[in-house]
Amino acid sequence: MMSIEIVDGSRSNEELPDDFEPYVKRWFWERFDGLTPPQKHSFKMIHEGRNSLICSPTGSGKTLSAFLSILNELFLKGDKGELEDKVYCLYVSPLRALGNDIQRNLEKPLEGIKEKAEEMDIDMPEVRSAVRTGDTPSRERQKMLKNPPHILVTTPETLGIILNAPKFKEKLKDLSYIIVDEIHSLCDNKRGVHLSLSLERLEEMCSEEPTRIGLSATQAPIHEIAEYLVGYEDGKPRQCDIVDVSAFKELDLKVLSPVGDLIHTSGEVVNSEMYRCIDQSVKNHVTTLIFTNTRSATERVVNNLINKDPEFYEGNIGAHHSSMSRDKRIDVEESLKNGNLKVVVTSTSLELGIDIGYIDLVLQLSSPKGISRAIQRVGRSGHGFTDDPKGRVLVMERGDALECTEMMRCAKENELDNVRIPMNCLDVLSQHIVGMGCNKKWDVDDAYEVIKSSFNFHRLEREDYERTLRYVAGEHASLEDQRVYGKIWLDEDEEGELEFGQRGKLTRVIYMTNIGTIPDESAYRVHTREGRFVGTLDEDFLDRLTKGDIFIHGGDTYEFRYARGMKVYVDARPDRAPTVPSWFSEMLPLSYDLGRKIGEFNKKIQDMIEKGEDPSGWIRENYYVDEKTVSSIISYIDEQYRYAGAVPTDSILLVEKNFESDKTNLIFHTIFGRKVNDALCRIFADHASDMLNANVGIVVDDHGFVLICPRKEIDLDGLIQRVIGSDLRKTLKRAVRKTELMKRRFRHVASRALMILRNYRGNKLSVGKQQMKSHFLLSACEKIDEDFPLVKETYREIIEDYMDIENASDIMKGIEKGDIGYKVIETEVPSPFAHNLVLQSQGDVLKLEDKKERLQILHKKVMESMESEGV
Repeated sequence: MMSIEIVDGSRSNEELPDDFEPYVKRWFWERFDGLTPPQKHSFKMIHEGRNSLICSPTGSGKTLSAFLSILNELFLKGDKGELEDKVYCLYVSPLRALGNDIQRNLEKPLEGIKEKAEEMDIDMPEVRSAVRTGDTPSRERQKMLKNPPHILVTTPETLGIILNAPKFKEKLKDLSYIIVDEIHSLCDNKRGVHLSLSLERLEEMCSEEPTRIGLSATQAPIHEIAEYLVGYEDGKPRQCDIVDVSAFKELDLKVLSPVGDLIHTSGEVVNSEMYRCIDQSVKNHVTTLIFTNTRSATERVVNNLINKDPEFYEGNIGAHHSSMSRDKRIDVEESLKNGNLKVVVTSTSLELGIDIGYIDLVLQLSSPKGISRAIQRVGRSGHGFTDDPKGRVLVMERGDALECTEMMRCAKENELDNVRIPMNCLDVLSQHIVGMGCNKKWDVDDAYEVIKSSFNFHRLEREDYERTLRYVAGEHASLEDQRVYGKIWLDEDEEGELEFGQRGKLTRVIYMTNIGTIPDESAYRVHTREGRFVGTLDEDFLDRLTKGDIFIHGGDTYEFRYARGMKVYVDARPDRAPTVPSWFSEMLPLSYDLGRKIGEFNKKIQDMIEKGEDPSGWIRENYYVDEKTVSSIISYIDEQYRYAGAVPTDSILLVEKNFESDKTNLIFHTIFGRKVNDALCRIFADHASDMLNANVGIVVDDHGFVLICPRKEIDLDGLIQRVIGSDLRKTLKRAVRKTELMKRRFRHVASRALMILRNYRGNKLSVGKQQMKSHFLLSACEKIDEDFPLVKETYREIIEDYMDIENASDIMKGIEKGDIGYKVIETEVPSPFAHNLVLQSQGDVLKLEDKKERLQILHKKVMESMESEGV
């Protein structure tokens, strides 16, 4: 019977399975004192061939819990003379470096077990392992073909290539095990969608169903991730046992404020105290890993620490982020692993489980924006089985203090963010249909069943499938004018059944050289419309710009006008304040789940303030914070409540009409994370623009959004009711259609769907030419059909993945039903919770000291207003 089930403690085992090889048992018991929590379940389950999802902290023997039973099975096969030259176990890693790391760590137990076998005078069968990625030289790939590894370590992209390698794919037909490591980092994006379809195609090729094993330290919702791992059969999830021992290690967590007063203390003093705290923490520990949220902040912290104490930090500190060269990153990883560095500063690149040796402290500078991300980062410390991870978060603002306080409680109590798994991605489907056609002739119905076995496509509508087939088959003559041709043939067989297969000899080469889901990216050249070169912008930043936005570049302000290919055209606006902060593209978005929990926290504190109770004791008892942080949080919420009469919570939205001389700021305090707020903001702006018959500017962040309107009267209740009564998806699609975001995302989709070929006959198409081509293709596709597969997918990706229309819709339904209320207030000075939002629409907030000064001015005005009104 197929089912997904969480395994309870009654099924745990303290011993290795009885029929493990004696030399395996001896190696294990001489090497370890006992089985770790995941191993108490996994060894037996995998030995019995049961699909398993293992959720366990870093340093808990998770990798060995997956591999040891597999190694033992291969030894047993060897003893029987059944171990052939073929791949029995496939290990899929999200990172090439992690794959290399695993392969090295796999060699150690193999060597140790071999030693024990020799001591026992037993001839142990040779079990080979190898890594195959995009970095693997062709001579190594040839060696693998002649003498294939029994355990193959690879990435999702290389697996896609292997499935279409005519000779090597034959080595996978008797595959017995598939391991997907760091599954949480794959399932929520299109790399994971691509992998899911690859696994179903692989299963269809295999003589028997391979056992699937998923590994990660943070997984939620865990049942859904289990379904993603094992896929569907006959419309139901396949069997999977879930081992969730993620909470067996005690996290040592605390939120720290560098100063007692985060408002009135100057930025210079706050900065100085922050570095004093970092310096002290580093010198009190053996090895410290510091996480920032941006690449630029990583470089800045390294430089400032070196300047603070050159004698200590020179040669003892390293930086690690994605913009560095691969060789430099590897050098830092090896130095850290070998104990040659005291401290490494990173942005996001060391979150996943690459072996970096002994870390006894993780320092996080400002909020990591998600509970699961916080746990992943803190989990890089305490790698020993008996070592508890230790993390400290340094906060620089009161809003940050509030956010991190609730986040650390959730992390401590293992309340995780839910990942959102993309569904029915028609660009990835197009790519795989081409790959399937290259392998053999397919019956259309049979292929549909294989595709629907993937969790990501188990609800795929037949109409979307057939539309995608027709696109890939080149049935739209108008696209040939844009040099887009069919990659498969689609025709009826003798019995009238539809079939498809590879069209033309070049199709396989096109597929193999354009495979994958990660889009090419490049910097965009910025010019004034008079022709003066200004500099460059990255693509993520450009995605945020709409016509009329003001941004800072090189210290000067410019108005975005339009983009053509890889050029951005602007007008100089020296007297205008920016509406988009310079750092926006690098910032991580606050998760929806954490946003709601912050709302619950706000409500609890507000209730206590209303009753005249002091919340400080309750915070100290239930949260992991220092005294400075407690006082910052209480003053922040207390001032907001006394000034505005309300604090935004998960059940009450605060909408603030803030008047300036020439405009009205409608400030929506929606603490539901940036993806939800981005969707709501664009929907509300679209309707407000119609109501006012004027352009409406927008500013979005994690805790709300601002509609920047002309100084006209607007009926806010009417606006909210208008949004409630509208088709939110349709409105959002209309709002994004003419944006740079839509143009760029269509290029990504067209590239994945092999409409735009990044590589063709040995030539690489530049990002600029890709973008120019996508401009014409988008128009051509829309003329064919508004629901043309790639247009439909572009909208889906934007509103479901990049934004969060589902939870945004739930918020509006909550308002309609009365489960969520809203309060409208009018202010001359923005309320304390609005200050960060308002600053984004008034000036450059890149520099800490500038932001600090402006926050102090706004705070002073709030306090003066309350004093004059006797509040």
